[in-house]
Amino acid sequence: MTFPVVGMVGGGQLARMTHEAGIPLGLKFKLLSDTPQDSAAQVVGDVVIGDYRDLETLRAFAQGCDVITFDHEHVPTEHLRALEADGIPVRPGPDALVHAQDKGVMRARLDAIGVPCPRHRIVRDPADVAAFAAEGGGFPVVLKTVRGGYDGKGVWVVHDTEGAAEPFRAGVPVLAEEKVDFVRELAANVVRSPHGQAVAYPVVESVQVDGVCDTVIAPAPGLSPQRSADAQQLALRIADELGVVGHLAVELFETRDGRTLVNELAMRPHNSGHWTQDGAVTSQFANHVRAVLDLPLGDPRPRAPWTVMANVLGGDYPDMYAAYLHCMARDPQLKIHMYGKDVKPGRKVGHVNTFGDDLDEVRARARHAADYLRGTITE
Repeated sequence: MTFPVVGMVGGGQLARMTHEAGIPLGLKFKLLSDTPQDSAAQVVGDVVIGDYRDLETLRAFAQGCDVITFDHEHVPTEHLRALEADGIPVRPGPDALVHAQDKGVMRARLDAIGVPCPRHRIVRDPADVAAFAAEGGGFPVVLKTVRGGYDGKGVWVVHDTEGAAEPFRAGVPVLAEEKVDFVRELAANVVRSPHGQAVAYPVVESVQVDGVCDTVIAPAPGLSPQRSADAQQLALRIADELGVVGHLAVELFETRDGRTLVNELAMRPHNSGHWTQDGAVTSQFANHVRAVLDLPLGDPRPRAPWTVMANVLGGDYPDMYAAYLHCMARDPQLKIHMYGKDVKPGRKVGHVNTFGDDLDEVRARARHAADYLRGTITE
């Protein structure tokens, strides 16, 4: 029997961890990476260095691959259509992925299928932003470039017409959204296969700091069983309506007036699902691989009552390996996942997972380990 070759476009930590999930299955991975130093390029055996924005590079890379998938959404949509026309399976396909690539397309499609979203519209200039703000009771409003943003980049909270000028300097369409008065952010992670099988992970709480995911708590504390089930069903419906194949993260706002609104979509493994590596029967990475190969999906149920993921961000302490002795001795159950990245202030260089029966204790263990590895605490 010949084991399939999974072609992964993008060499970041998501590709690294997806490759890791495929190793026990004997799967072969081929990676298209920007540089040999990228996170996944350090560990995958078959690496092609090239520009994912170049169609001929993509076509050459796809030769010998049984399926193409991604660790980011930035491959031009028209290039993916060309690969499909060449007979190469692309999962998720361009008709689905465009909804994660283009926020304007996403909002229009979600409106069409009746998914609750923040008030929004495409705006032309700062005066149009002011008009949009006035329609909803005034500033502040949120402005987003429709393509290319991530981890808080390409997103602005503006408080007046003058402050609305910056987003338009990039020369790309800008989406205006109401600034939602929310209690917290949630995420519903689901995985869907080509033949329509789908699984849903527990809904999690995602804590953001300066636009970057800091901590994820699984399941979301205090979320009623009904609201949790509703969020899971919403994510499954979106995956089905958009024809998603692979992992879909639906980022949500839980509002103060009791609504749940869709904030963003990601069609790849996602930071809000990293807890599943150690806290679920089948991780998001393993299920993404299964889905793109149209294998039966694995059990998404949690292994423990609580799992907490804390991102390890770079700080002024570059020698994180020296911190292992303390962290591992203090918490033998701690799971550390590092990405092979140079340590730079604010950069995601790894994450830790903790799990157990008491949420306060589990959360404290995760926070301590992440802070110790970063060097913000020393005991």
